[in-house]
Amino acid sequence: MSTANFQTIPTLDYSLTADPDSKAQFISQLRSVIINVGFLYLSNTPVDRDLISKLKHECIPRLFGLPQEEKDRMKMANSPHFLGYSRMGMELTKGEVDWREQFDFGTGCEEERLLKNGDPQYWNVYGPSQYPNEEQLPGFKALFETYLAQVSTLASDFLRLVSEALGLPPDTLDQFYKTENRMHLSKIVKYPVQRESRQGVGAHYDGAMLTFLLQASEEHRGLQAQNLRGEWIDVPPKPDTFVINFGRSLEFVTQGVVRATSHRVLAPPLDSQTPRYSVPFFYSGMDLEVRVDESVLKMPPEILKLRDQRGVLPETESINYSEYAHDVAGKVYLVGRAKSHPDVAERHYPDVFKQLFPNGMPLHGIAY
Repeated sequence: MSTANFQTIPTLDYSLTADPDSKAQFISQLRSVIINVGFLYLSNTPVDRDLISKLKHECIPRLFGLPQEEKDRMKMANSPHFLGYSRMGMELTKGEVDWREQFDFGTGCEEERLLKNGDPQYWNVYGPSQYPNEEQLPGFKALFETYLAQVSTLASDFLRLVSEALGLPPDTLDQFYKTENRMHLSKIVKYPVQRESRQGVGAHYDGAMLTFLLQASEEHRGLQAQNLRGEWIDVPPKPDTFVINFGRSLEFVTQGVVRATSHRVLAPPLDSQTPRYSVPFFYSGMDLEVRVDESVLKMPPEILKLRDQRGVLPETESINYSEYAHDVAGKVYLVGRAKSHPDVAERHYPDVFKQLFPNGMPLHGIAY
């Protein structure tokens, strides 16, 4: 069976990168995963385990347990940056409702950007997050920002390992993140138990070069990745690991060497006793003016040969982020977020909304 028709998700041990001898083993394993699977578990990372435990077992349940009026104070429609709280059923994937409740947070942007006439509207996608009041959830903002800083550092270091695995200098992919004015995106998500079969998140690709996912409910399956035959393969929670997958932007700039893998999340079935929680972190903050289609990397011949041995990636029902083929990263990000959150687009980007939804707001009750 071809590795690209994987039946399980491989686990890589990050601690191997600390020693030059074992690092070579890690790089070899990573090369195979990048090209053939597009998904992996990463164990033994430097992210503080006590911090993760407190986030999973204390902060997340308390966050979703906030009074509804406090959640609504942070509703995403308030934010031109697509950051804040979304009630159940307020996000779309391919026009279908995702049955999840969530909070979206960004990194590194504490102040609103003042746009001048003529500035591209996508410059406004970066901005400050909406956090709960300190009195309502003491210590949450400080804890979560610490977590995001640690994961961001890990993602930056991991991207250099990806470059090495592709036979490129370690700093090759840094060129897409040169400006300081950038923002990575994270979510804290609750998938409630459903009485009927519903998508937690529909089949899609990620746009970010890297996604680091903390599966915060170890008793719940739900995440699935799609192999070359189109089969859906479970990616069950695994203690003390992150799940990493690669996005369309990285697939584009590496001439299709890196595999962006279609994936989805199924809502917990009726016989589940508790909801599923997850915390995805998207290393998405590329320079807004980068054009991925004009930044394709010259790949080593031996790496291109491995890509060709894998075979052509199939067409799937996941079609998002195709705009990377012809637009700057900032606009691609704006369009992707607008498709998922039409209520935010209608309020803050009416021209984009009209282009994407010429018949008006999708009929799924997306208003409050």
